[in-house]
Amino acid sequence: MLVGKTFYLRGGYLDDSLSFNEHGTLSGHSPVGSFTLNLIEIDKVRITKHKVELDGARFGQHFLGALPSEDPAGAVDRVRITPKKKVVKITIDREIVVKPKKVKGKDRSAKAGQKAALASSEGDTAAEPAELSDADQAKAEIAAASPEERPVDAGSVTTTTSPAHAAMVLKQALDNIFASGLDARMMAAMPEFWRLYYRAAAAGTDFRPADAAVMSGDAVDRKAKLINDIEAPSNEYAQQCGVAGMALYHAVIGADGKPEEVAVARPIGFGLDENAVEAIRTAKFEPAMKNGRPVPELLDLVVEFRIYSKRTSAGAGTDTAGKPSTAPLPGPYSVQHP
Repeated sequence: MLVGKTFYLRGGYLDDSLSFNEHGTLSGHSPVGSFTLNLIEIDKVRITKHKVELDGARFGQHFLGALPSEDPAGAVDRVRITPKKKVVKITIDREIVVKPKKVKGKDRSAKAGQKAALASSEGDTAAEPAELSDADQAKAEIAAASPEERPVDAGSVTTTTSPAHAAMVLKQALDNIFASGLDARMMAAMPEFWRLYYRAAAAGTDFRPADAAVMSGDAVDRKAKLINDIEAPSNEYAQQCGVAGMALYHAVIGADGKPEEVAVARPIGFGLDENAVEAIRTAKFEPAMKNGRPVPELLDLVVEFRIYSKRTSAGAGTDTAGKPSTAPLPGPYSVQHP
């Protein structure tokens, strides 16, 4: 099911060591990030009685500048984020299979009589030990296991007498942790600006504002104007992997000059689009004018991301020394390697 395949990590967890309980809920805490930073390729699977251990590598998605109408799925590079000789480790607890309790009533009495007769014939008069409860069986099994074999969240592990049920619980946990593609649950967890992008892609069209009263640039007397520069920060993953270029976004600028709907038009990926949209939402604009009054307008906005000589997650405008990179950048969606 897993080895050699690539999945989205639901939840966007960015730690390289992740532990989940038997239901696929994260144990502990992890920083989270964009789905474009959360492709996991599984290399190894180790299954024990109490847990499943996965080794893999994280990949980022670098979009190559396709509009939604140009099949964005076909214009994406996968870039390995996990350094060589390093792995992403994921551990999933398993439901514990315990021995079924002995039958009651006549069957139990009959079996007890058989055991008593056998013990008498063998000269053994010792009493049969008390039967352990499921919880006690589980505790005993966990206590007997070596520390590295024990479940991460032993207190929440449930028991079953059915190996089939334990297998079903594990499959459900895997489905709660991984997605083989951008399914409905992945889409529902995305920010609205990504949902608008993929909705347009599914329809084979470009973004259209929800409000039909929003005007285009050729329908107004004066276009909306950006007052301050949009400086979206890069991030450590993009800096380390040399992901740079320009991304395009649609933004509805309301009659009050404030950004309303924002949608990705030509994404760049690697978690940078989230930074760009946040920068757009906090930017200041003068509204468009029509017949002497302000009106909402749909603007196209370009945001550029650069690679800096000192690889940090500093803002797009300056590096840690407060000076912009002077190295020339190639065209949009290009990669500049050190």
